[in-house]
Amino acid sequence: MTHVDYSCTLLSSNADNSQKKSILLYLNSQQMNFATLDVKAEHTERWNRICCFRKAKMCSFLLGMSILTFVMMSYFLTGDNKSFFLPQASFQYTELANIAELLTNRSINEELQDSEFLDNSLHTLYNVSIASLTDLIHFKLKAASRQQRQLPSLKDLAAQEPHIFSVIPKEFLPYSRNPCWFEEYKESLKTDPYKRNSYPLYSKQFRTTFEYLRKAFWNHLIHENNTHYRLRCLPYFYIIGQPKCGTTDLFERLRIHPQIRFSTIKEPHWWTRKRYGIVRLKDGVHEKYPVEDYLDLFDLATYQLQTISARSSSEGEHKWKNIIIGEASASTMWDNSAWIYFYNNSVDGEPPFMVQDFIHAVQPDAKFIALLRNPVERLYSDYLYFESTNKSAEDFHEKVIDSLQQFDSCLQHYSLRACVYDTALHMSMPVRLQLGTYVIFLKDWLTVFGREQLLILRLEDHAFNLKHTMHLVFEFLHLGPLTRQQEDLMTKNPAHNTRRLKDRNLGPMLPGTKEILKQFYWPFNQKLAELLSDVSFLWL
Repeated sequence: MTHVDYSCTLLSSNADNSQKKSILLYLNSQQMNFATLDVKAEHTERWNRICCFRKAKMCSFLLGMSILTFVMMSYFLTGDNKSFFLPQASFQYTELANIAELLTNRSINEELQDSEFLDNSLHTLYNVSIASLTDLIHFKLKAASRQQRQLPSLKDLAAQEPHIFSVIPKEFLPYSRNPCWFEEYKESLKTDPYKRNSYPLYSKQFRTTFEYLRKAFWNHLIHENNTHYRLRCLPYFYIIGQPKCGTTDLFERLRIHPQIRFSTIKEPHWWTRKRYGIVRLKDGVHEKYPVEDYLDLFDLATYQLQTISARSSSEGEHKWKNIIIGEASASTMWDNSAWIYFYNNSVDGEPPFMVQDFIHAVQPDAKFIALLRNPVERLYSDYLYFESTNKSAEDFHEKVIDSLQQFDSCLQHYSLRACVYDTALHMSMPVRLQLGTYVIFLKDWLTVFGREQLLILRLEDHAFNLKHTMHLVFEFLHLGPLTRQQEDLMTKNPAHNTRRLKDRNLGPMLPGTKEILKQFYWPFNQKLAELLSDVSFLWL
């Protein structure tokens, strides 16, 4: 076979002919006009440089706009820049997020579904990071133990909420265990007494209740010396928390006791939210609910007190001391989210005025009941209850990691109390991680009220031995004994507000998520057990 040489040349190199040139092929040294191609001179290098420059400008513009948007959103969420976190967190979020991404990939091998394999994988990823976070928490807790919160004076509190102190008197009726007093009714007898109450005004579910109160109101006005009076009362005791720790169950069982009356609404949330005009924090601030609106919620209880008084003996013996009034807002113990909008003179990002300060100022002898639960299980129950879509153990894991990262980022620059009470952080975290830091909240309550005024219970004990728990509550509230029939009715009813069936079907949290949370909450549980002198609050 003859050797064949292939070569090609351009006939001309002149610039004038550069737009059309012939390509000649030589086959066995024989010149052949094989084809003519149109060749256009494209200045590709110059265009590439222009395109790269334009892309760089566009990327820079988009990056700048993204940073500006983030800064503005953070500023508006906090109300000012005191709680604005830009520094990079030391918590290794990306490593932990990777495992959650793997868990959501349904095409992975079946070995990922094996709990032992999953546990080992998660241990490898989070061990170093969660250890550094817990070390930081230990350090912050130790620093906090050496500091004493500066309590505001009564004068400072009255300056912040003058209307409350103008309505609630300094002294109450001596023959009532509840803080009660008679208030002059100055409105016309033709005026609807609840016309301006914000609870039925903004929520349809309360309107039926207020319709009943409206009908009963006129029968309980007291007429004396050409003046009308109405009986006003605050609660004798509060069930203050925590959410998803059995507060609803305790409330429903205590309602059965013949000596207890509750507000017409189980959770008014007045001290923590409504008095600031907050219905939901994410919706912003609305018109404030005045203290009169809150007091109206106890009118049904005052009517019953007046009925008991009317049935008393002719010697004027009052049986009011046998009846106590309660309120059960599960936000009372922990929620001070509104302070950032109203109290700007904070110290190092910590709230200068707290809910318990105002309650103590108007009723220093109040009693409080707090139900607590293993904070790891509380958080998962909280997630299942409030999350509406795409609930899963994997999604919960991702949200836990995100929240841990944000909490760690805060701790790098602020005190533990500042991070626990930070409103912007609370709104930003996808799960309410800080609600399980019980010792932070209780220490703040115990700086205002005496230890004998707080009854701290565990949900686990309440579920295991309900009768014993209820007896502890009766003793704490100085209530009389129940009949056997009443006790059976109170203790044998099924639990209230338990986990919904569709949530139970989702199963437990991932073992690795549980281990992460156990390590996170461990320093707080240690301090709580030490504060209460009870090792059961370690939740081992």
